[in-house]
Amino acid sequence: MSSPRAPEDGQGDGDPPRDLRSVLVTSVLNLELLDEDLFRGTHYWVPTTKRLFGGQIVGQALVAAAKSVSEDVHVHSLHCYFVRRGDPKVPVLYQVERTRTGASFSVRSVKAVQHGKPIFICQASFQRAQPSPMQHQFSMPTVPPPEEVLGHETLIDRYLRDPNLQEKYRVGLNRIAAQEVPIEIKLVNPPTLGQMQSMEPRQMFWVRARGYIGEGDIKMHCCVAAYISDYAFLGTALLPHQCQHTVRFMVSLDHSMWFHAPFRADHWMLYECESPWAGGSRGLVQGRLWRQDGVLAVTCAQEGVIRVTPQGSKSKL
Repeated sequence: MSSPRAPEDGQGDGDPPRDLRSVLVTSVLNLELLDEDLFRGTHYWVPTTKRLFGGQIVGQALVAAAKSVSEDVHVHSLHCYFVRRGDPKVPVLYQVERTRTGASFSVRSVKAVQHGKPIFICQASFQRAQPSPMQHQFSMPTVPPPEEVLGHETLIDRYLRDPNLQEKYRVGLNRIAAQEVPIEIKLVNPPTLGQMQSMEPRQMFWVRARGYIGEGDIKMHCCVAAYISDYAFLGTALLPHQCQHTVRFMVSLDHSMWFHAPFRADHWMLYECESPWAGGSRGLVQGRLWRQDGVLAVTCAQEGVIRVTPQGSKSKL
């Protein structure tokens, strides 16, 4: 999946060593071609829920769709639905339908299949670059740069060393620490133990792919961002409730993304997440991925099923 070199993104971030090629490129998003517009993907990381990670399915589906369009068009939006639970024990087949190929816009439909049934459907729209005199964007939040923010592993270790940490948090943090995910995260303004009792449904963290991807493939950076965008996203809706309820079941229903400007997914980006609403056993989250130079690169939205049990009560499941 090659394409012209990405324009200068103005982030000024040093590249990781080139011999540390990102596993997101070499493994996670590397699909096997079975036939025309038919691909097979395998799994790199499976969460403790034993379900397939939704970000991987979105990213792999976008890889499949991008292989069916010309080099001079790039994804500007995608809309997905998760329709069945993914089985981490078997590969996923991706069937691409070339819905429309136009002069400016092209649409591709992708169906992810396991055991003969669709587990995920997606439509992605690609656009040939076009100039526009009409431009505007929100302003990026003012936050400390990633160099001044604790890494995820360091922050978790600090929490675990606190003797006042509740056991339920200790178990969860140990699970997170044991996971080897192919992305780096730095939480902006991490809460203290006391603040965890009354958090707003908002969070911001610096994020980037582990390893080196490079400038040469704009499409691959979008696929990596699709993978990244699902990590910890829906959990934003839980932040005000984590002390009153225990999560029994949480899974994504749909996922949408809009791509606004070129970016490097192996450079630090600020992920600004918020949940404007939760109810009816569902939660809605919205997110924005910012380049370090203040350019809005990607906008995301997701709704998921969230079923909880009040703490102190026993679930019937």
